[in-house]
Amino acid sequence: MGILPRFDGEKPKKSKTKHKRKASVEVVARRAVEKLTLPKPVIRTSPDEDDVQVVGVPTWMWVQRGTWLPVTQTAEVPGLTVTATARPRRAVWSMGEGGAVTCTGPGTPYSGKFRPEEPSPDCGYTYRMSSLAEPGRKFAVSVQVTWDVEWHGGGRAGRVPGLVIAAEGPIEVDEVQAVVVR
Repeated sequence: MGILPRFDGEKPKKSKTKHKRKASVEVVARRAVEKLTLPKPVIRTSPDEDDVQVVGVPTWMWVQRGTWLPVTQTAEVPGLTVTATARPRRAVWSMGEGGAVTCTGPGTPYSGKFRPEEPSPDCGYTYRMSSLAEPGRKFAVSVQVTWDVEWHGGGRAGRVPGLVIAAEGPIEVDEVQAVVVR
């Protein structure tokens, strides 16, 4: 039933099974990029983000080093492998009082080898006003890290610029008043 015998002289009928189409390099590259898990930046400051910053005193900012490393992912289909590597390019900080800072690297962690009043060599900010009038008496500080992806495979290569991962945290800023006594 359902199978008809073939009589001499008839050509065998071709099977109508669909052949699997090979995925294009671009499709596999997109898969590799979508598989990338970019780390959320961890905000660090000096004075420490849990301590009070002071108006007029330089604040050093950086993202934790472990969140500023290249990330690589591979996608495969039979006969084709594509590798995508994301690299952080810049960090844009929004300081909560209207100021912003763009840093081309993760920033420099503060250490005792620097003088306390010294500004960061590559990623710092000096507050001009206190956060005491803000909700919770703190500024909402955020950093957006922009990543660029380069992929290669199947004799081709390409770029996917501008993937952004962000983090936010509160920072308290106070003013220190000097009192002159004679």
